[in-house]
Amino acid sequence: MSHAIALHGGAGTIAPELLTPELEKAYLHGLDLAISAGNKILLANGSATEAVAAAVIELENYPLFNAGKGAVFNHVGKHEMDAAIMQGVDLMAGTVAGVKNIKNPILLAQAVMTQSAHVMMAGDGAEAFAKSVGIEFADDDYFYTEQRYKQWLDLKDSSNYQLDHSANPGNKMGTVGAVALDSFGNIAAATSTGGMTNKQFGRIGDSPVIGAGTYANNHTCAISCTGHGELFLRAVVAYDISCLMEYKGLSLKEACNIVVMDKLVKIGGEGGLVAIDAKGNIEMPFNSEGMYRASINMAGEKTFGIYR
Repeated sequence: MSHAIALHGGAGTIAPELLTPELEKAYLHGLDLAISAGNKILLANGSATEAVAAAVIELENYPLFNAGKGAVFNHVGKHEMDAAIMQGVDLMAGTVAGVKNIKNPILLAQAVMTQSAHVMMAGDGAEAFAKSVGIEFADDDYFYTEQRYKQWLDLKDSSNYQLDHSANPGNKMGTVGAVALDSFGNIAAATSTGGMTNKQFGRIGDSPVIGAGTYANNHTCAISCTGHGELFLRAVVAYDISCLMEYKGLSLKEACNIVVMDKLVKIGGEGGLVAIDAKGNIEMPFNSEGMYRASINMAGEKTFGIYR
């Protein structure tokens, strides 16, 4: 086998005692749907870019994850979503920020990459572009889930925001993302998120920022992050790992460990990421109690994880 794929569905306070067996099974089912969708494309000699998009679409469509259908409510009771996709072969990338009513934000990010001269679009302009290229919209009811609404009600009269992976992960899950290596030796990364419950409207995290929450370069690695976006932005996490590989000659494992387990911890950044290099090495480090994750390595072995 000459391909591999890894994905995450959020990192944070995920302890076994906080998940019922039914809920754990539901999360694992969602991860399996996503990893299988991405792997199917790779098995058919599709590109890493198409594979990560396919995996993220499944996660966006699954209401337990904080992206697409399961996106959290912001301070004014709306869903504002961010997404990014990048391919390592030519450093082409597309990202969207603060978009509303887009059924699959990752498809809009991909359209920005392939059908516009730009890298990043936001808000009303991104939505106008979505209409012009035929991206599917969904009404507010599509994004409504009872657990997200209850989360927001708990916070809406305060100035507090809630990381989607704090306290009770049965209700709160973070960003989703995927990385892949295809049979042509190319790698890619994709990330999608609904952000933080009760966030100030207009707030943008690390997910759609190339080099912070998402990055891919065939010479180094592909990365998709999940965690406290403000800290991942300040630490330029995804590109930092790539730089450690490119300029210091570190392995993917060494670079991930330095950034996630040392540099992020020192500034109070909680979370994790999935990473892959052009040799098919996969790393899924996190400094939180858990991270929803799945992978299929070069040997075709499928793994799933939730807890540390």
